[in-house]
Amino acid sequence: MAHSSIGTPEQLRDPNFTPALHRAVPLGIQHVLAMFVSNVTPAIIIAGAAGFGFGSDAGAQGFPDMTYLIQMSMLFAGIATLFQTIGIGPVGARLPIVQGTSFAFIPIMIPLVAGQGVEALPALFGGVLVGGLFHAFLATFIGKIRFALPPLVTGLVVTMIGLALVKVGIQYAAGGVPAVSQPEYGSLLNWSAALVVVFVTLGLKFFARGMLSVSAVVIGILAGYIYALFMGMVTVEGIATSWDRASAFAFPVPFKYGIDFTVAAIVGFCLMAFVSAVETVGDVSGITKGGAGRQATDREIQGATYADGFGSAIAGIFGGFPNTSFSQNVGLIAMTGVMSRHVVTIGALFLILCGLVPKVGAVIRTIPIEVLGGGVIVMFGMVVAAGISMLSDVNWNRRNMVIFAISLSIGLGLQLDPQAVQYLPDTARILMTSGLLPAAAIAIILNLILPEELSSEATEEVSGGLSGHGEGSLPGR
Repeated sequence: MAHSSIGTPEQLRDPNFTPALHRAVPLGIQHVLAMFVSNVTPAIIIAGAAGFGFGSDAGAQGFPDMTYLIQMSMLFAGIATLFQTIGIGPVGARLPIVQGTSFAFIPIMIPLVAGQGVEALPALFGGVLVGGLFHAFLATFIGKIRFALPPLVTGLVVTMIGLALVKVGIQYAAGGVPAVSQPEYGSLLNWSAALVVVFVTLGLKFFARGMLSVSAVVIGILAGYIYALFMGMVTVEGIATSWDRASAFAFPVPFKYGIDFTVAAIVGFCLMAFVSAVETVGDVSGITKGGAGRQATDREIQGATYADGFGSAIAGIFGGFPNTSFSQNVGLIAMTGVMSRHVVTIGALFLILCGLVPKVGAVIRTIPIEVLGGGVIVMFGMVVAAGISMLSDVNWNRRNMVIFAISLSIGLGLQLDPQAVQYLPDTARILMTSGLLPAAAIAIILNLILPEELSSEATEEVSGGLSGHGEGSLPGR
């Protein structure tokens, strides 16, 4: 077997097995490389949406604030991962689950901070804190509500998350939101940097193996960064300045931006915590099935959900964003066949170290937004693809098609035209125009109340039409 040099097949399926250190360390770092860009991207997106993300006009406070958000993303991803791999009491699945900053909350966070600068952050982190505690509360009964979340609902939600984000990737590749009114927005130079990332990522993903394939997005962004450097989009002096301005070592600061609690933020984060909990249930099941060939236990699912919630709540106190299990690392476990939770613990320690060293965040900040655009185009497109893959398990009868059609139409429509609900109160408007929440709510409610008879009637109609060779009959799937 290919894994015989690491351990026996029985050992590889055991979460408590620890490979030799010279093998465990590269395997742990490989997990970090697989999720690193995805983990810090939400902080960059929110900083940009708030108005202190990129460019010389970001303001005197822009540099330290963005670097700090990136720093907290790494630090608390590592801490939340330790919750999962080591565990504290009922918290943690004691499985090789990698935690990271969740993309699912971005459509909720952007309207909360849009153009408001640092002043918007207290309410944002108040929402993260309360939403995290609510997420932990969901762990007490997560197993009892899975009946209301079939692939039709979860697949729709994941697809909507991706659809809500793809516009961000295109805007980044064209030059970023602050440059929309500038002549250089959408220039060939901007797009060329993004396309370098896309092509290098695709090339490595399909034509390389092992670490090169797993780290395709990271290497693609590095290639784009080098290209941007040669094209004058980033200067050596700028890199040196960023490095010099960042301190060598810094601890997180509790309530650095203050804390505020608003209805819109709390309701939005609590509702999205429900979506994130569903995602975690799927990831835990995927890890145990792909790595150990068994179903996840109720204890593992509950512990993983607790870790999600408490990890997010603690992150909110220190200026971090909500955490969730990372699906790309689920695939990595299935690919390597190494189920050891201690391997992922090593990766978590590496993330924590990076989070305590602000210079890492300072270097990340020097990456041109166009280069990041190439990376997020790939990542957000994969989110949509993952949702569609989940929807492939749906029985597409008339009932399910109606549920999907109405949920998608209203959710995506409100997202595309926020002015359609401009007269709603601010809280309701923010929640509705996210697109995600109305789509998820409609899908869940319709799935619970619409009778299954619609399905059988549709089947009979189709069967009758086919047997009678009616002119308007539809072919069955």
